[in-house]
Amino acid sequence: QVQLVESGGGLVQAGGSLRLSCAASVSIFSINAMGWYRQAPGKQRELVAVVANGGRTNYADSVKGRFTISKDNARNTVYLQMNSLKPEDTAVYYCNTGTWIGTYFPSNNWGQGTQVTVSS
Repeated sequence: QVQLVESGGGLVQAGGSLRLSCAASVSIFSINAMGWYRQAPGKQRELVAVVANGGRTNYADSVKGRFTISKDNARNTVYLQMNSLKPEDTAVYYCNTGTWIGTYFPSNNWGQGTQVTVSS
C-alpha cells in the first residue's frame, strides 16, 4: 500500500497562488500516472489534473491555463501549482496513484487531503 501525504493548502485571496505537494512512500518512477482530485462540500470528488510517468499531463477544463501538475521522481513528490485562484477552487485536494489509458483510473491509494480555501 502506497502512502501519500498532501501538504501546502491554506487560505488565499482570489487571484492568489498556492503550490500543493504530494509525497509518496515509494518510488513514483514506475507508477503509471498520478492525479490530483478535489472535493468541495456537497459535491462529488472530481479529477483536476493527471501526470503520466513519461511527463504527459492533462487537466480539467475548469483549471486549464491556471494549474500545472508536475513531478519530481528523485523526491517521490507530485506538485500542483495553482495560480489565479477563484472562490470556486475551494475544496479539499487529494492526490492519488492510478493508471492512465485514455481515461484515468484511480487506485485505492489516497492521501488525507489538504484544504484549500479561496476568499473573494
